[in-house]
Amino acid sequence: MKKLILAGIFAIGGLTATANAQIQKGNWLVGSSLLSSNFGLNTGGGYNISIQPKGAYFIEDNAAVGGYVNLGMSKVTNGSPTRFDYAAGGLGRYYLSPGEKGVDNLLNHGRWFFEGNVGVGGSSVENGNSTTGLDFGVGPGYSYFITPNIGLEGLVKYQGQAGFGNEGLNSNITFNVGFSIYIPTSKAKEVIREAK
Repeated sequence: MKKLILAGIFAIGGLTATANAQIQKGNWLVGSSLLSSNFGLNTGGGYNISIQPKGAYFIEDNAAVGGYVNLGMSKVTNGSPTRFDYAAGGLGRYYLSPGEKGVDNLLNHGRWFFEGNVGVGGSSVENGNSTTGLDFGVGPGYSYFITPNIGLEGLVKYQGQAGFGNEGLNSNITFNVGFSIYIPTSKAKEVIREAK
């Protein structure tokens, strides 16, 4: 029984070490949000079916910059017509270290992060209304590492579009679920091998 408990402790410790290794300077992150739900601030809530691929490069430990694309359809619950959304731009992500600023991780093999994005985006509605302009968002998230290189993610984000067309500002709070794959450099691979 003692061997089983010790093996569990080492496995959790190894996952913690690999989570730290994956968010080091020089590594890559690629992923996507797959499921999204929004709570409209000025347009009503509803559901989204969208794919939001993103890629980022860690310019420093815990800090990554990159780009995103958003393609999706949404339906507002008040009976409004279906809307097609699109956006592309830059994003930044910062992962909190364990214990940083008084925020402890819920689990030893996960990390809290903040993500922000800005780009060009818009929407086109069945009835002909459209908006194109500035796409922006910011919010906290949590990445739970199911393997050393794959994290399941939840992200709550204030998302807005300010632009030209029939609508001036369209904003909502979204909850996104997705995944990220962390592609390590050779240095991070060494840390992972040593942790095993």
